[in-house]
Amino acid sequence: MLRVLVVDQDRKRAEIVEKALREDPNLDVQVATAPGHLLDLLRQTEPDVLIVDLDLPDRDTIEQLRVASRERPRPIVMFVDQSDSDAMKAAVSAGVSAYVVDGLTANRVKPILDVAVARFQEFDNLRRELDIAKASLAERKIIDRAKGILMRARGLSEEDAYNLLRSKAMNEQKKVAEIAQSVITASELLK
Repeated sequence: MLRVLVVDQDRKRAEIVEKALREDPNLDVQVATAPGHLLDLLRQTEPDVLIVDLDLPDRDTIEQLRVASRERPRPIVMFVDQSDSDAMKAAVSAGVSAYVVDGLTANRVKPILDVAVARFQEFDNLRRELDIAKASLAERKIIDRAKGILMRARGLSEEDAYNLLRSKAMNEQKKVAEIAQSVITASELLK
């Protein structure tokens, strides 16, 4: 069940979105039409997907979306009545997955939501792969640095230094990078 929060102060527009989404039994739709702080609303309801409908997004709304996306990334669909290139760029930068200008009709809501969720998931997978690659690279640098320390201190070849780190890691049931960090820390203490 996907929890969808629709935020729109215009009750008639919110009803269009709500009606279009209620036809899908896999969606749990909540609607917020009362004015309030968007970030507080997101923290309270914790939706999986956010649909925001505005005349034109203001700086405060964009900043709240940026903070919300940092706290918990989720697909965000933004329907706006007016086109503004700067506002669109700011919204996408703040985590908006789909920015739709003057396109709020009942038959378009669900397909737009589906595309936004799919694009968000694709982007999220890429972000995770990037995080893993960055972590792997950081570990590689730590291991290389520790190998250099062992090579100088004990006159080992690079391969022997790595085998020593790996053997110690296996014996202590730790990651090679953890042992390598210990070698670096000990080396810094001995300077």
